[in-house]
Amino acid sequence: MKKKTLQIALAASLFLAGCGDYNKILKSTDYEYRYEAAKEYFMRGQYNKSTTLLNELITILKGTDKAEESLYMLGMSYYNQNDYPTAAQTFITYYNTYPRGTFTELSRYYAGKALFLDTPEPKLDQSSTYLAIQELQLFLEYFPRSNKKEEAQKMMFELQDKLVEKELLSAKLYYNLGTYLGNNYLSCIITAQNALRDYPYTTFREDLSFLILDAKYEMAFNSVDEKQVERYRETVDEYYAFTNEFPESKYLKQANQIFDKASEEVKDIVEE
Repeated sequence: MKKKTLQIALAASLFLAGCGDYNKILKSTDYEYRYEAAKEYFMRGQYNKSTTLLNELITILKGTDKAEESLYMLGMSYYNQNDYPTAAQTFITYYNTYPRGTFTELSRYYAGKALFLDTPEPKLDQSSTYLAIQELQLFLEYFPRSNKKEEAQKMMFELQDKLVEKELLSAKLYYNLGTYLGNNYLSCIITAQNALRDYPYTTFREDLSFLILDAKYEMAFNSVDEKQVERYRETVDEYYAFTNEFPESKYLKQANQIFDKASEEVKDIVEE
């Protein structure tokens, strides 16, 4: 197989050497000739040229033994030019057209990876992040023993953390709004708790957990008198849960200060 591949590559190189420049290839009506030229450009990393040629050949080659390879090469040409949305769509077209094709496993993987590479920063809309996760999940379902399994899982964890980071930013926004037009501390707590419930193994777990503790204290501090004792006690309970899970937390000093203040408030109110 390797010998045959080398022979084909050598033949393509010799073929291109005598076929004239790129413009002549574009004008040629010999589609076999243009296909071999597209392959050679692809192997040489001249993806802009292979993309142009393959785009014109896709329809013509449909139904032939070259159709699969040409569509996969087109996807990889877009991918290697960092045109990730078009690459993803081309790979999706490939595996939908050839569900058991030669390049189906790779097409499913690169569809997910292309979408992964195209996801925006956490503060922006994350619709494409959900699509990337879905694509990678499907890859893992179809090819659970793939040698790219670990890479796909790693990308999924990173994408999930991006979603969690967006929730963390939202929770912080609620916290910063405080009592403006309502009890935004409660919204902060609920947002952070939902993120922890949906993504319990996130790398932002410590940040979210401390934010919950901090918001509970602020909510208690700003509560009406009849709710303060109960909420300060909830803050103390949250402190114990936090320090039990993160005994060496980067937020430990702040957490201890919250605990001291909440404990003192409970004591003062009860003594009154």
